[in-house]
Amino acid sequence: FVSDPTGKLQTNKMATTSPTHSDSSGSSKHDGERSSAQDSWEIVEGLRGGPANIQEPESQEGYLLKRRKWPMKGWHKRYFVLEKGILKYSKREADLRKGKLHGCIDAGLSVMTIKKKAMCIDLDTEDNIYHLKVKSPELFEEWVGKLRNHRVFRQNEIAMYPHERHLFHPHTSPSASLNDSMRKVMNSATVYYAGHKAIHSLDVSAGYFLSVCLSSLSFCISSKNPRLHASNPNLSTAEPVSPDAFPESPDSPTDANRLQEDFCRLANNTHSLKQWMGFISRKSEQKWMGVVKSLSQRRFSQPFCSSNQDCPDTSRPLVHQASNDSKTSITDSMSEFFDAHEYFLSSSSSENEASDDDSYISDVSDSVSMDTYSNEGGNERQTLGPLVRRRSTLPSPSPGCGGVSVWNILRNNIGKDLSKVAMPVQLNEPINTLQRLCEELEYSELLDTASHTQDPHQRMVYVATFAVSAYASSYHRAGSKPFNPVLGETYECSRTDKGFRFIAEQVSHHPPVSACHCDSKNFTFSQDMRWKNKFWGKSMEIVPMGTTHVTLPAFGDHYEWNKVTSCIHNILSGQRWIEHYGEMTVRNLNSDGCQCKVTFVKAKSWSSTVNEIEGVVTDADGRVVHSIFGKWHDSLYQGDPPMSTCIWRANPMPLAHEQYYGFTKFAVELNELAPDLRALLPPTDTRFRPDQRMLEEGNVDGAEEQKQRLEQLQRERRQVLQDNNLTHKPRFFRYIKKIDDTWVTDNTYWEQRRDPGFSKMDFAPLW
Repeated sequence: FVSDPTGKLQTNKMATTSPTHSDSSGSSKHDGERSSAQDSWEIVEGLRGGPANIQEPESQEGYLLKRRKWPMKGWHKRYFVLEKGILKYSKREADLRKGKLHGCIDAGLSVMTIKKKAMCIDLDTEDNIYHLKVKSPELFEEWVGKLRNHRVFRQNEIAMYPHERHLFHPHTSPSASLNDSMRKVMNSATVYYAGHKAIHSLDVSAGYFLSVCLSSLSFCISSKNPRLHASNPNLSTAEPVSPDAFPESPDSPTDANRLQEDFCRLANNTHSLKQWMGFISRKSEQKWMGVVKSLSQRRFSQPFCSSNQDCPDTSRPLVHQASNDSKTSITDSMSEFFDAHEYFLSSSSSENEASDDDSYISDVSDSVSMDTYSNEGGNERQTLGPLVRRRSTLPSPSPGCGGVSVWNILRNNIGKDLSKVAMPVQLNEPINTLQRLCEELEYSELLDTASHTQDPHQRMVYVATFAVSAYASSYHRAGSKPFNPVLGETYECSRTDKGFRFIAEQVSHHPPVSACHCDSKNFTFSQDMRWKNKFWGKSMEIVPMGTTHVTLPAFGDHYEWNKVTSCIHNILSGQRWIEHYGEMTVRNLNSDGCQCKVTFVKAKSWSSTVNEIEGVVTDADGRVVHSIFGKWHDSLYQGDPPMSTCIWRANPMPLAHEQYYGFTKFAVELNELAPDLRALLPPTDTRFRPDQRMLEEGNVDGAEEQKQRLEQLQRERRQVLQDNNLTHKPRFFRYIKKIDDTWVTDNTYWEQRRDPGFSKMDFAPLW
């Protein structure tokens, strides 16, 4: 039996395995081949064939090095215990014995890769990528062997008992129903009815419990059947299970309604007890009863499903799957009750190791005051010419990527930089990296506002908010990738409505570097970026290299900041979703008076911290002057709740945006080629690129053919340069060698555009 990319087992008497796989990495005929294999990542195969009686392997424990989730934070020592295919770890052995876990990894549901020479082990779960390192070759072989055996044992368990839900979520209890859990909360809560602080605790625990239960219930009623990990290519899909296998799950509207009634009963009982104790104010009473009313009237967004119905894929946590509206319908209802300063912690099997104290902001970011800031910008924005009427939709919807086996493309590139790996055009979106850089200016009005703000600390707030807003457009875009620009490709964007002019150029091919510059009356914006893309078995990490710069001439400010790591989950199957995590530091190079540190919070399963950021603006002495928080895809707030003020909110998405690559209105406009613009652009402009244009028009076959042709032309041009000992010289940017190598504009683009005009100049043919 062999496993195909879909995860189904197929019979093949002549089945063989790739030499890059670990089960075929025995003695080599050539020492060179053995050395090369040790330098590359190898995929560790899992269960082969049908379920069998496999003896439980011996446990394994000891200290390993684990890389911090935050980039550039290095490695730290953690104590690991491997039992029955579950790898648990903590800071010290004593902590683990006490049940104080830092994380829990299901090895059976992970893609495992190893690198022998570096003695590294990577486990890619659906939610996290765990990078482990062993200090000695002997210990490395021991851990790899044990992990291999435990993975097979675990996968065999899953194949034999697919109806056991705890096999898929080992950190949760499989026996207690939602009703039982509710009764336990009520019983335990009554113990603490002994004072104001206890009642305050009840508010938080009961309210949070109701919110989580509603999320869990929505998840339960929309699940067709328990299924194995969606992205694991080595496991089969679970067979349909009879309804008797889930005697306590809400399989009908009647059962679900009964649970909903229990939720409301819990809310009413808590409210009544608080009234009896005399610890509830009139305002709190109104808020609490608002929650009860909201729960009573709530309708679940997913249809009720029986075991024979087809329902949406629910293989990943609801917190990532739910739409904007469905998520806020839960959190907003709860946040109406909670006072804005009440934060509650998340409970998860996976840690966020930014610090040893894992506490983060909650969905309070959805519950603060009404907007006082508009995305329309100030009245001081420069106008560069008459307003232009722009398109509101793409010519054709996304064709999807059906028939493309991503696993076959990526399986031999685990742990490698994917920038050199050719991808089929079906995985692309009709926009390229140069245009993606321009997308970061969608909310440039924040810089216009900053340029008219006298207080330097408040200016920093607006600049930092602008830096965060650059990630908003990625929320709906995890399903596709932009085109890679060819060397010498350019893109301009002159926005009279926003008062800026933008120019970008692909200045290097190996490594790929994109440079851009934007100027307006109020600010300049520039950056040169390259990305390292690495595939880890189920997820792809995108690590940006480079720095972003913004100047505000009115005050002589020069800001710079780094970008954080992005990760796309469910690369192989299921619904892809993206998250950003790490620390962003915004500095003013011309003044040490203040800086801003923004943390993109790493998501946890079943947690409210998805997409959240928190940041502080500090003065020269390190004192906090301002604080910001919110969600990078939705809105940001300044100040401490409940007196927080909304300083930015994302623009609404176009209708049917899911069918059009998840593009924002601003993204839809970027590749438009108006007739009056055609004669003004250089022939190297992205809008003339045929493969991207054909994909935008829905011609997938033509786009693939043109893409391959353009890539071949680029290889031929590079060969000509090498044969003549020449190097490519960018047309509109120049290289500056300093501490941080950078590309800056030579300020010639707009002058040459005006006189003599690009139509009168010679350009190397790119397409």
